[in-house]
Amino acid sequence: MTNAIHAASTEPIPVAPDLKWTHSFAALGPDFYTALQPSPLPSPYWVGRSRALARELGLEEHWLASADTLAALTGNQPLPGARPLASVYSGHQFGNWAGQLGDGRAISLGEIFTAHGPQEIQLKGAGRTPYSRMGDGRAVLRSSIREFLCSEAMHGLGIPTTRALCVTGSDAVVRREELETAAVVTRTAPSFIRFGHFEHFSFSDQHEQLKTLADYVIDRFYPACRDTAQPYAALLEAVSERTAHLMAAWQAVGFCHGVMNTDNMSILGLTMDYGPFQFLDAFDPNHICNHSDTQGRYAYNKQPNMAYWNLFCLGQALLPLIDDQEQALAALESYKTVFPEALQARMRAKLGLTNAQPEDDALIESTFKLLASNRVDYTIFWRRLCGFTAQSGHEPVRDLFFDRESFNTWALQYSERITSADPGLRADLMLKSNPKFVLRNHVGEEAIRAAKLKDFSVVNTLLSVLQAPFDEHPDHQHFADFPPDWAASIEISCSS
Repeated sequence: MTNAIHAASTEPIPVAPDLKWTHSFAALGPDFYTALQPSPLPSPYWVGRSRALARELGLEEHWLASADTLAALTGNQPLPGARPLASVYSGHQFGNWAGQLGDGRAISLGEIFTAHGPQEIQLKGAGRTPYSRMGDGRAVLRSSIREFLCSEAMHGLGIPTTRALCVTGSDAVVRREELETAAVVTRTAPSFIRFGHFEHFSFSDQHEQLKTLADYVIDRFYPACRDTAQPYAALLEAVSERTAHLMAAWQAVGFCHGVMNTDNMSILGLTMDYGPFQFLDAFDPNHICNHSDTQGRYAYNKQPNMAYWNLFCLGQALLPLIDDQEQALAALESYKTVFPEALQARMRAKLGLTNAQPEDDALIESTFKLLASNRVDYTIFWRRLCGFTAQSGHEPVRDLFFDRESFNTWALQYSERITSADPGLRADLMLKSNPKFVLRNHVGEEAIRAAKLKDFSVVNTLLSVLQAPFDEHPDHQHFADFPPDWAASIEISCSS
């Protein structure tokens, strides 16, 4: 069967006949979405596939390799049992109320049953929707590869995230800053509901729909909230705590999201919507990864406060259900406690501190200041630190610093703290807490450049490394090396 036949066909193909679907979000009613079919792309081809995720979803190897699946996950052919839709939401973008937004280029097929519970399947880049806001509804190969790789990289790091099953490409032309080619990312999550979904119904005074949505989220994802005196305040508190843990994970690994608008914040505390993201190279707390963020609103060191700002917006959206503003404010307070505790716990693990001591806060703070003043490569520093002992000469770590005296002062402080620690336990903790590999911008760019020439081997090799980022992978050391000089010229923006 040719790709041309796939594109022209309108009948469901017998792909994964045992795929069991549910459509709980669609059951909320037509106020929440628009039903529509994806728009086909000509002559699709595989770019990358996460076989590890396929296994977790219970999908067999031959299914993810078939031409029929290629067509279906490009949007060229319906999957039996799927009910495609695009959801409506609103949001604050760069601090300003943007009004109605919605799935401008993402089409959800429904949820499939898996051993880990229902997982929503969504095609990103599958064509124009009623919420495209003059856009073409497409994603380009460049940004699709970045999202595919980073989704799986974050999962490998143990950070809550949406997942990516595959990327398919097409030679169809898409206009951005320049002419590019189209691609579709198949991504999965228990749900893609955002803070902006709640804002949409609250700000448009659709309070009945707001309650329907909140009840759906509570009953499906936060059932413990139902047994409290004020379930909607309890929901806000639970989301605040999940978001706090997510921010701690981002900050600890040096991840910059780049566009933390309320419509890009997951109600489940997942990392989602990978656009102008970046993992830090040289440690700069003020680093701005998004070329479109001219005011630095979403700089690395501002992310925790921006998350709280977004939670405050969510709290405002839920006020019609909570009634008591003080109760909503009290629910948000949990963020201020959970975030610093979660970050300190992660930083102690990165330092190999197997127990907490009062002086740890000062040590962690001095570590950040030292890294910032020397602009030390963040990931390489932490990985090399795994070999640091109180008795060693520390040269591999010291060589990262131009201010050797400042390092020596810090090293003495650190050595005194770890003197009584069990070396084996400490080393094991550090090697499990400090990845050797993250998706650096220049590494992703190398994969993209190869893919534009129809060489997808770099994408797939890099995927296998990023799915196990704490392992050594001696044959792929170059993915963990210092960035080349040209990496500094890479600009990523909201169109990325």
